[in-house]
Amino acid sequence: MGNASETFLFMSSLSKENDMLMGTIYTIFGVLSLLGNGILLFVAYRKKSSLKPAEFFVVNLAISDLSMTITLFPLAIPSAFAHRWLFNQISCLVYAFCGVLFGLSSLTNLTVLSCVCWLKVCCPNYGNKFSYYHACLLVAGVWCYAGVFAVGPLSGWGQYGSEPYGTACCIDWYAPNHSKVAMSYIVCLFFFCYIIPCTVIFLSYTFILLTVRGSRQAVQQHVSPQNKITNAHALIVKLSVAVCIGFLTAWSPYAIVSMWAAFGSTTNVPPMAFALAAIFAKSSTLYNPIVYLVFKPNFRRSLCRDVAHCRTLCPCLGQHSSTQKVTCSRSRRKEECNATRLSNGLPENHGTCRHCPCPDMGSGSGANCPDYNPQQTARILTGSTQSEVAVSQLSNEVQSDFL
Repeated sequence: MGNASETFLFMSSLSKENDMLMGTIYTIFGVLSLLGNGILLFVAYRKKSSLKPAEFFVVNLAISDLSMTITLFPLAIPSAFAHRWLFNQISCLVYAFCGVLFGLSSLTNLTVLSCVCWLKVCCPNYGNKFSYYHACLLVAGVWCYAGVFAVGPLSGWGQYGSEPYGTACCIDWYAPNHSKVAMSYIVCLFFFCYIIPCTVIFLSYTFILLTVRGSRQAVQQHVSPQNKITNAHALIVKLSVAVCIGFLTAWSPYAIVSMWAAFGSTTNVPPMAFALAAIFAKSSTLYNPIVYLVFKPNFRRSLCRDVAHCRTLCPCLGQHSSTQKVTCSRSRRKEECNATRLSNGLPENHGTCRHCPCPDMGSGSGANCPDYNPQQTARILTGSTQSEVAVSQLSNEVQSDFL
């Protein structure tokens, strides 16, 4: 790494056993994040024509999480197992820049998402006007906002350096102890990228929950649709709250330890505290795909449909899929038969509607029915007496009324 001081800074200050444990945890997190966010983006791509504007932020969050996984974990994992930072100073700067950029973009993205949810639920007259153009504009603003603070240390406002535990890089949290410029950067970072976003998220979901609570009884009494909190809105709010809680839980320990190092004595913060906080922070890449793929119905249905579609590519599963398709088709036709009614309001005879090619498959008759021609019947209500006759025996005028 150059001189002796640089070499010392980039040597691990943890035990080899702890570094091995960190490397193992990072490996597990990296694999899960890669699979989860990759699947989420694949599902979003497959249903891109039906994505709602608010779901753009879900996709953007998956992009930032996946980018963090791709850029950080391949450097952090081998360094942890090697018990030292394996790469050069430029790699350290790139690592730190990507960590700050993608971490802040995720937090800012969640902040904007909470505001959009608040707008849709608490101010539906304005929320219903939220369009794809607005979503794209806000997504671009998220990246610009995060980019300002990520570029700052590269331009002299703040500093990047090694983590106190020695096997990764981030903002130099000890720099404020000897640099006022670095202190100003840390203060702005803590205020604009943690305090304000957390406050906005908390207030947004507090107002949303109060609005939902106040509207619950009105919804049950079937007030006008403009005042209803729809199930779709309620679901997106619940999922957004879950993602935000998970993300803030993951990053709060790192923020607390960082402020401890920046505004306290450098000797009072144990390196292990930074190491544990970093593990929590990197777990943030897992929550978004878990919440949305498991608990959001339309994402889950799209994933199941895509998996079923992929199964048809396997010859051994093709016949099974075809059988399932025929069975489902027959089941739908059977439901249509049972739901069909004649013009007098009475149902037709079971299994004999005109659009059903076969009778009830459960009866065992007509299994091979290419030429099957069922006889349609109709019930005639005369006073309080019902009689059943073949439609073909009725006059042409009456037949046309029925059919």
